[in-house]
Amino acid sequence: MSETRETLAVQRTFLAHERTLMAWIRTSASLISFGFSVYKFFAYLVEVEGRFPIKQRFGPRHFAIAMMGIGVVALVLAVIQEHRAVKLLEIQTNVTYSSLSEKIAWIVALLGVLLLTLALFRR
Repeated sequence: MSETRETLAVQRTFLAHERTLMAWIRTSASLISFGFSVYKFFAYLVEVEGRFPIKQRFGPRHFAIAMMGIGVVALVLAVIQEHRAVKLLEIQTNVTYSSLSEKIAWIVALLGVLLLTLALFRR
């Protein structure tokens, strides 16, 4: 009976790490997509309506790039933290675990880097 409780406790802990990383994925995807939306909105105003942004030190484009950058950095740090915690748990319990949310997080992070690169190098 005790062995079953311990096994279930380990599984709950692994799943808690998965849920936490999925929350970070949602948060980061929101930051990245919001930043890119702001960037595209102001690019639309410039292209279609001929409105040119006022020269500012920190304008809408910089805000959008900052939001995307924060989203990407937060996601990468969350993946690293989750990976370390799961590896430590694997060492303590001799149970190997494959994280699907970690794979999805890396895909979202790469997409975020791509969008950030587009925003940085296009005027």
